[in-house]
Amino acid sequence: MTSSSRLTDRKRDAIVQAAIVEFRANGFEATSVDKVAARAEVSKRTLYNHFASKDELFAAILRILWESSANELQRTYDPRQPVREQLIELLRVKLATLADDNFLALARVAIAAALHSPERAREMVDRIGEKDDAMLDWIRAAQKHGALKAADASQAYKQLECLIKGVAFWPQVAMGQPRLTPAAQKKLAAASVDFFLSHYGT
Repeated sequence: MTSSSRLTDRKRDAIVQAAIVEFRANGFEATSVDKVAARAEVSKRTLYNHFASKDELFAAILRILWESSANELQRTYDPRQPVREQLIELLRVKLATLADDNFLALARVAIAAALHSPERAREMVDRIGEKDDAMLDWIRAAQKHGALKAADASQAYKQLECLIKGVAFWPQVAMGQPRLTPAAQKKLAAASVDFFLSHYGT
């Protein structure tokens, strides 16, 4: 990697970190590109070289936060391992992401922005939702191997997601409830998987 590319990467990282601070402190509407550039100590032109708009910058931040754990979700179904243990581990990783301070804070910002622009919110959700394909692929593979009942895999995944987000995401984002402790996350993962398998298990 050349010194110029390293400098470019450092500037991009500075922009992202500055934007996280600004969005968390001021919300989406009140955050300006000028403020982000000033905090990152880069020119507005440099910021636009990396991100075409404020919307794109915000979506990129959500994607970066999600990808920090999504890489761990890139696990294929292993027919040699018990289904329950594999699912619990997958949910454990997801729950850790949902409990991340920055992710929760920016999710609140995204929801507030959605009140002003539902179309923008859909685009943001669609972009970070792309990373959920790993879990969906896992469910489909488990069905193919006969470890889960043949059913609508997408619907099965949405139901599993609702089991955890109803306890470990929406109450925290919408009502300010405290994040789940690691022990509570582990308990929720196990309970959600048991409930899920009571219907979809073979």
